[in-house]
Amino acid sequence: MASQPSPEECCPEEVSPCEVMASLVRAATGGPVSHAIFRVARLHRMLVGQFLRRTGLHPGQELVMMALWERGPQRQVDLIRLLDSDAATMTRTVRRLEQAGFVRRLPCPGDRRAVVIEATVASQALRREVEEIWRRLEEITVGDLPEDERGRVLGVLETLERNIAAAVEENRCPDEPGC
Repeated sequence: MASQPSPEECCPEEVSPCEVMASLVRAATGGPVSHAIFRVARLHRMLVGQFLRRTGLHPGQELVMMALWERGPQRQVDLIRLLDSDAATMTRTVRRLEQAGFVRRLPCPGDRRAVVIEATVASQALRREVEEIWRRLEEITVGDLPEDERGRVLGVLETLERNIAAAVEENRCPDEPGC
């Protein structure tokens, strides 16, 4: 008869979620920067989701609203390009924002096939709160990094974004839209 494992064997000491995530993916040792980006992006999205919850918005929806507040009414196709989205995702996002009363769809005067998306007066009440959420998110994200280091981090992230965007274009399938 096998002996029962001790409590120490069953219940290892508590570790932080970051330690768990970092140790879970041993296969990612060949891509430590990519794995770090994945972890940071996941936590960043989780935090913005927590902050946005009280506004009735979900992550990504605030970007659509910020674009509309800043630029005014936009054709849906232009929002797709501006936010680097796809048609299906943008359609779902706009429908949910419309159901919440934050946007309305209007026919495009020059193109009967196109739809113009406009922020409602009701959504204007969220604008200051969303802007404050993004200020708070930035403060938490950069913490006590000195200004010069913040600039370097931003520069590195912009370089990584250009590298990845170029690879996306190089690897795009010929029959995908936009090719």
